[in-house]
Amino acid sequence: MRNYTNKQEFIVRNITDNNFQFRDFSGCDLQGIDLSGIDLSNITLIGANLKGANLKNANLTNANLSGANLTQACLRDANLYEASLCEANLSNADLTNANLCGAFLWRVKLVGSMLTSASLCDADLSEADLGRAKLTEASLIEANLIRANFKGAKLCGAVLVEANLNQANLTHADLSWANLIGANLTAANLWDTKLNNVKLRDTIMPDGSLSQHDIVLIS
Repeated sequence: MRNYTNKQEFIVRNITDNNFQFRDFSGCDLQGIDLSGIDLSNITLIGANLKGANLKNANLTNANLSGANLTQACLRDANLYEASLCEANLSNADLTNANLCGAFLWRVKLVGSMLTSASLCDADLSEADLGRAKLTEASLIEANLIRANFKGAKLCGAVLVEANLNQANLTHADLSWANLIGANLTAANLWDTKLNNVKLRDTIMPDGSLSQHDIVLIS
């Protein structure tokens, strides 16, 4: 494309064409593109460069973004239901209020990302890197968080009911007012973790014991 405007128009025109090469844009350079509010369900963007892209309110249901570069991308209010983002890089991305329920996020990078009030119910975040991510009031019910890194993350008021945090790294994380009822924290690292007013009923603790406390007050 000769310039950004032509590139933007070409990509948007073909992305919205359901018959265009089966909407496979794997490996394409889409840096900074504006796809806000567009229906991108079932699209293939494996390894695509979407750095700084605007995907606000976009429908990415069942989309395949495995290995894509989404650093600093805006995904506020985006629908990523059952989307595949395995090994994608979403560092410093904005996923506020995004729907990631059932999404495949194995080894995804979400370092410093904004996930406030995001829905991650039943999502697979095993071995994901969420260091310094902001997950205030996020919903992670029954999420797979095995060996996930939450070092320095903000999980204040997050709902982690029956989440699997086996071997997760929660050092320096803030879980104040979080709901961990029925969660599995076996072998999790809770060094210097803030647990003020955390709900821990039927929670499997790092040492394998079962907590019966409704509320834990730790100052």
